[in-house]
Amino acid sequence: MLTTFLQNVFNALQWGSFYSMIALGYCLVYGVLRLINFAHGDIFMTACYIAFFAATALLGALGGAGWGAFILTLALTMAGTALLGVTIERVAYRPLRRKGVNRLYVVITALMVGFILENGNLAILGASSKRFPDIIDKELWQIGSLVLTNLKVLVIIAAFSVFGILQFIVRKTLFGMSMRAVSYDKFAIPLMGIPVNRVITFTFALGSSLAAVAGILFGMSYPVLDPYMGMIIGWKAFIAAVVGGIGDIKGAFLGGFILGFIEIFVTAVFPSSFKDLISFVILLIILVIKPTGFFGVPRSAKI
Repeated sequence: MLTTFLQNVFNALQWGSFYSMIALGYCLVYGVLRLINFAHGDIFMTACYIAFFAATALLGALGGAGWGAFILTLALTMAGTALLGVTIERVAYRPLRRKGVNRLYVVITALMVGFILENGNLAILGASSKRFPDIIDKELWQIGSLVLTNLKVLVIIAAFSVFGILQFIVRKTLFGMSMRAVSYDKFAIPLMGIPVNRVITFTFALGSSLAAVAGILFGMSYPVLDPYMGMIIGWKAFIAAVVGGIGDIKGAFLGGFILGFIEIFVTAVFPSSFKDLISFVILLIILVIKPTGFFGVPRSAKI
C-alpha cells in the first residue's frame, strides 16, 4: 500500500513537472504583457519536433545515445524554440501592440498562431505519429519495492532547477528587474530609458525556452509525437497556472503540481476515463472558492 502511494507520488511529481514548466511560460508572458499566449501549448509541440529532428541528426553524428547527445539536443531545441517565440512576437503580437488594439484581438491572434503551428506541422510532416529517439540510456532504480527510472528523476530535477533559475533571473538580474518594471507600467517605463521591446523579446525567448525543456523531456518520457499533442497539455498547463495564480511564478509552478497530483490520484482511484472530468471539477471548485488562485492577487482596473 505504501509502495503504491509512493509510486503515485513520483508519477504525480513527473506529470506536475511537465505542467509546471509549461505553465511558467504562460506566467512570464502574462506577467509582462497581461497577454494569455494561447499559442504556448503549440510552441511546446513544436519544441518536441525540433528536439526530434535534432536528436535524430545528433545520434547519427555522435554514433549513439549519451549525455552529450542530450545536452546538445537540449541546447539546439532551446535555441530553435526561443527563435520561434521571438518570431511570433515580432510578426503577430508587436504590430497589434503598436496599434494599441483591444486585448481581445491579441488573444484571437494567439489562438490563430496556435492553429497555424498545428496545421503547418500537419501539412509539412503529415498526420503520422513520430517516435522520439532514445537520447540517453534508460535505467531502472529499485529502492525496496519502489521502482524509479533515471528519466523520471531527471524530469523532476529539471523542473525544480528551471524554477530556481527563473526565480533568480526575475529577482536578481537587470533583465528581471526590467521585466517587473514593464509589468508594473509599460507606458511610463520607456521614459526611464528601459527598452520595452527588448524586454518583451527576451520574455518571449525565455518563456519559449521553458517550453523547449518541457518538450524534450516529454518526448523522452512519452516518445510518440503528433501535431495536436500540444493542445490539451497546453490548455491544462494554462488552467494550472490560473489555479496557482497566473502572473506569479510560485503560483504557476505550484499549480502545475496541483494538477499533476489530482490527475494521478484520481486515476489511481477511478477509471482513467474519469480523470479529466474529476480533475477539472476539482479545479473549478478551487477557483470558485479562490478566483485569483492560490498566489494571485486581485487587480483594480480603470474604467
